[in-house]
Amino acid sequence: MKKLTTNDASNFATNHEYKRNVNLSIQWSRWILKPIGVWPHSTRISLIEKYFHWLINVICYSLLIYLLLPCSLYLVLEVKDVYYRIKLFGPLSFCVMAILKYHLLILHEEDIRECIDRIEWDWKNITFVKDKEIMIANANFGRRLIVISAFFMYSGFAFYYIAIPISVGKVTAADVNLTYIPMVYPFSRFMMDTRVSPSNEILFSFQVLAGALMHSITSAACSLAAVLAVHACGQMEVLINWLKHLIEGRSDMSNCVEQRIAEIIDQHVRILKFLTLTERTLQQVSFVEFLGCMLNICLLGYYVIMEWSSSHLTSAVTYFILLVSLTFNIFIFCYIGELVAEQCQKVGIMSYMIDWYRLPENKKLSFVLIIAMANSSIKLTAGNMSELCLTTFGDVVKTAVAFLNVLRTLT
Repeated sequence: MKKLTTNDASNFATNHEYKRNVNLSIQWSRWILKPIGVWPHSTRISLIEKYFHWLINVICYSLLIYLLLPCSLYLVLEVKDVYYRIKLFGPLSFCVMAILKYHLLILHEEDIRECIDRIEWDWKNITFVKDKEIMIANANFGRRLIVISAFFMYSGFAFYYIAIPISVGKVTAADVNLTYIPMVYPFSRFMMDTRVSPSNEILFSFQVLAGALMHSITSAACSLAAVLAVHACGQMEVLINWLKHLIEGRSDMSNCVEQRIAEIIDQHVRILKFLTLTERTLQQVSFVEFLGCMLNICLLGYYVIMEWSSSHLTSAVTYFILLVSLTFNIFIFCYIGELVAEQCQKVGIMSYMIDWYRLPENKKLSFVLIIAMANSSIKLTAGNMSELCLTTFGDVVKTAVAFLNVLRTLT
């Protein structure tokens, strides 16, 4: 009985540690994705839970269309001023980006679920203390990326949807005797008059809710990319650690060299499959982020210049914060792509730099396969068209600034 109790306590402690480590990797991303109905639900959920998940998706789509459609009609049918047209085009393009990213995340729900299952499997099967420390360090780094991204994104939301309306306050209608809160995304009067209370306050509240959803979708895409890429980097660091101990062995490794080589190859194949799955999950979302951020960085820079020259300081500061948040967002995508490519190169270098020549002749031939496979790195791309790296980030910023100069010249 004492032995049974000891084993149960040990199993409970191991299971608790495993769940804690898995949460360390995915918890904060789950907190962002789950409320908007993007986090993959379990295959064994009840019918009611499945319908509730679909209901969240329908509500989110409705809120996004609620922002896009009336404002698009207003832009096409009623706006005549050139600067005001450009000023509305930026928020509308951001809304279109959010709809596309949300739809793509839902389409890749099965891929996201498989990625999460692979992360859980990796945590469950890691045993050596040094390997755990490597994975924990990478998981904490991923959490920091998520926090910084969410901070910038929700700061932009708070200024754009709360600070600007408060600074403007209620305005007086020119044709009737009433005051109202101006809409962040104006409505076309061909649809309804949003100046009348209480519809004015209700519609404005829905716009704030939809704005929070859009910024959550952007944070969700960035957090998911950070979690998957950082976990892959952690697994490659673990593989490098295994390669260092291939010749001499380690306490948790097999005494047979052939078995150690087989384990290293198996680990490398798992990493390459995980990276392929990550690329398939993120490449379309990354492409939308790539094009959208390039356009919006250009427009936000233009808004900052125009609002600052017009002495609208609150608007200028708001647009500057949004500019910083979107710039940092595309930077994270490019930075994690750079990290993945760099770790793949390190695996290739380490596979050659270890003392493989000390192996007996027939075992050296087995190691040729590891060196060959280590040189076949997988890179994250934006729509399989542009590699995500720091050079790409520089190109995005330079292109946005070039378009900004053209826009200022034409207007």
